[in-house]
Amino acid sequence: QKHANLRALYGYMFVHPGKKLMFMGGEIGQWREWNHDWQLDWEVLGDPRHAGLQRWVHDLNRCYAQEPSLWEADHEPPGFSWIDCNDHEHSIIALVRRGRSSEELTVAVVNFTPVPRRAYRLGVPRSGTYTELLNSDADIYGGGNVGNQGAVNTVDQPSHGHAHSLSLTVPPLGFVLLKPNK
Repeated sequence: QKHANLRALYGYMFVHPGKKLMFMGGEIGQWREWNHDWQLDWEVLGDPRHAGLQRWVHDLNRCYAQEPSLWEADHEPPGFSWIDCNDHEHSIIALVRRGRSSEELTVAVVNFTPVPRRAYRLGVPRSGTYTELLNSDADIYGGGNVGNQGAVNTVDQPSHGHAHSLSLTVPPLGFVLLKPNK
């Protein structure tokens, strides 16, 4: 669960506005605090959970660089909006990131409980198919592979102030980043 929590936290950090900062060793889940007199604990990468975390951080960085919605309007009010930050019963938060172009949009959902949320209704600003760009619970990251099989379609059911919504599977202690197809 520690690794799943860390993957969810890093996902949330990468989609939240502001510049990203990770201290040395954080990308591999090093157990001890970094020491300037010693090298990183590279041997932890022999454990698939740590190697999965390193892959997760790599893919977060790649996705961050490729998706203008995550950085282009970082310090502008239209670049960020909550879908729901009040679902304390499920411990889920969801947000939208936008770039300067109306085409650039991503939706992030974070589940802070060890319980998978199936058929979770989430309002979204655009209709169509949403591709799952990242899922912290994918097996390549050391997760249990709970997710949306790569994509999910909207329905015309209002939710969270939007005319369209998704019925998502949100993985336990998980982060999902979705992008509407153009």
